[in-house]
Amino acid sequence: MNATPYPWHPPLTAMIKACPEDFRVEELPATTPEGEGEHVWLEIEKRLLNSEDVAVWLARESGAGRGKVSYAGRKDRQAVTLQWFSVQCPPESEPDWTARAEAWNAAQEGGEEAGRMRVLQIARHARKLRTGHLAGNRFEIRLGDVQGDRAAAEQILEAIRSGGIPNYFGAQRFGRDNLAKARAWLGGGRAPRSRNQRSLLLSAARSAIFNAVLAERVRRGDWDRLLPGDVANLEGSGSVFPVAEVDAELEARAARLDLHPTGPLWGKGAMPTAGEVEALETTMAAGEPALAEGLEKADVKAARRALRMVPGAVEWRWEGHDLWLTLELGAGEYATGVLEAICVPRAADRA
Repeated sequence: MNATPYPWHPPLTAMIKACPEDFRVEELPATTPEGEGEHVWLEIEKRLLNSEDVAVWLARESGAGRGKVSYAGRKDRQAVTLQWFSVQCPPESEPDWTARAEAWNAAQEGGEEAGRMRVLQIARHARKLRTGHLAGNRFEIRLGDVQGDRAAAEQILEAIRSGGIPNYFGAQRFGRDNLAKARAWLGGGRAPRSRNQRSLLLSAARSAIFNAVLAERVRRGDWDRLLPGDVANLEGSGSVFPVAEVDAELEARAARLDLHPTGPLWGKGAMPTAGEVEALETTMAAGEPALAEGLEKADVKAARRALRMVPGAVEWRWEGHDLWLTLELGAGEYATGVLEAICVPRAADRA
């Protein structure tokens, strides 16, 4: 059984991320730095580097320490990404960031396989950049050597543009074996030493339960409809409210993408669902007892996440055998979901 099913069968096969330039991500910031303050904000373009690699480099070059460096969200290593970072660093001790980045690049070995970074903008601000504080991300993605039914793929993309897509957590959320490590720890094993590692494992645990609930709603065919007992989310916000009964107005608002049903980000505190929705979520969480009970014991606060995401500015074009996609997503949403809905990845042909 597919762990993350979609309402459509993917009609294409293609090569994905054959090179970093095939997957380009640009952060859409929620705040513009004002020009003054104790925190320096830097927009950095990076290639074959993850966000933590750059954060560690900024800490070392500034002498400020890793705890003084922050960013809004983790970005993929196998990509070209434009991302903002902040460093708490007084002006008198601020290094020449552009020169330092160029020197770092020159010292790397490995040619095209080496990581690279480039400083695009520098500005000061009174506050640091906080986790999750961004409007979203803009993606430009190339699917290479596409084979399959192009017309069917375009129909799916039209459906996604007009009606949204299941809002699964992507594979990046689970890292390398993070879910297995979370099961081992929360099932009674030794806790990770670092705070960052504990956070990653707790996130993987919550994401697994959410994905299981969403997958079941997709199989039932009601992932995009409000049910009695659901908790509704207002599009583009974190606002949620319980739904006792679904009347014509609520149905209409859900149909026009103004409201979405939600699923659980498991943790401590009563889930505000009722009826068959509560029963479904409880049943799916019971399938991961170590994760569900461990999250509660870890005092992680329960929350909700929309079951549906609505990508913005969805466009596509064909260039020979390649398909280029552009789209915008909110913070915490994954472009890989759109790819999985239309395409099965295929390894590059080798001579």
